[in-house]
Amino acid sequence: MRWRRSHVALLAAVIGGLGVAAQAEERFHIGRAATPAEIKGWDIDIGHDGSNLPPGSGSVERGRVVFSEQCAACHGADGQGGVGDRLAGGQGTLASAKPVRTVGSYWPYAPTLFDYIRRAMPQNAPQSLSDEDVYAVSAYILHLNGLVPPDAVLDANRLAAIKMPNRESFVPDPRPDVR
Repeated sequence: MRWRRSHVALLAAVIGGLGVAAQAEERFHIGRAATPAEIKGWDIDIGHDGSNLPPGSGSVERGRVVFSEQCAACHGADGQGGVGDRLAGGQGTLASAKPVRTVGSYWPYAPTLFDYIRRAMPQNAPQSLSDEDVYAVSAYILHLNGLVPPDAVLDANRLAAIKMPNRESFVPDPRPDVR
């Protein structure tokens, strides 16, 4: 019986605390609703199917330049790894005793490469690359993995159309999308 009473008391305190917090916002003018522009600045997720990819495009050649300037120090000149992960190669190794998980051998969807680069790279200045440079670096990394030709130019439609070699080896998440 004590256990239940203490839990009821705790729940009442939490609910009461929420009411106090709402009163504090009104009384002390703490906080405010985010503006649409502020929300848009954080609404940068890209779906595995390419949904929400921004306008723009980038070539393998431009990607080679940006990669050498922004990425090679960590990932090696040809994406073979260094301080950062290896990005290229590894095809055919996933079933071996020493699998090499790279963009070309492991990743199931090409648009997630754009999403990751845009959000997190370069590590010392995330979100600092233009969308065009992110498309270009994505094109270069996909080229290093033999997935696009050296003259490829990627945009939202072309990137979303790339079928990654390991796409069929993942089990879909059965949970509903909660976006």
